[in-house]
Amino acid sequence: MKPELDNLVDALRLEMTQYGELLALMQEQQELIISRSAQELLKNLQKVNTQMQQISDARAAREKCRVALAGTVGGGKEISFREMSQRLPSEYQPLLGALVGEINNLLSNVQKWLRQNHLLLRRSIDLMQHIVQQLFPDASTRTYSRGGMVTPVTPPPSSLYEGLI
Repeated sequence: MKPELDNLVDALRLEMTQYGELLALMQEQQELIISRSAQELLKNLQKVNTQMQQISDARAAREKCRVALAGTVGGGKEISFREMSQRLPSEYQPLLGALVGEINNLLSNVQKWLRQNHLLLRRSIDLMQHIVQQLFPDASTRTYSRGGMVTPVTPPPSSLYEGLI
């Protein structure tokens, strides 16, 4: 049981590290949104996508280790993490609880930063649409979709020359 337990602890630490890296990227992303660094933001988005794949890999590895450990403590694949932890030696229970708690905390923080960044981007887009609407009032009209969202309806493309006349 000791090797399986050590593997799970290592997998949880790796997953925690990966979420920490994603959180750092979300914080960097917010700075780039605020400073309107479009090219750097695109690079950041590529890093975020790569990091998401690394998180997915880490989660799969953790789940594999969890299933292996669950088999050694007399539980099946469906055993909950909490129930499995209760079957482990008492000296490991606080460590596993702390790792899982930290992962959940990081995940919550990532979600918070993601929502904030989404809101900032949405406000930037709304501002740009307002500016375009003021410059070219006939270029775009806004309507409501079936879902109640405001969507722009743009006419077929025309030359800039025609738009200025």
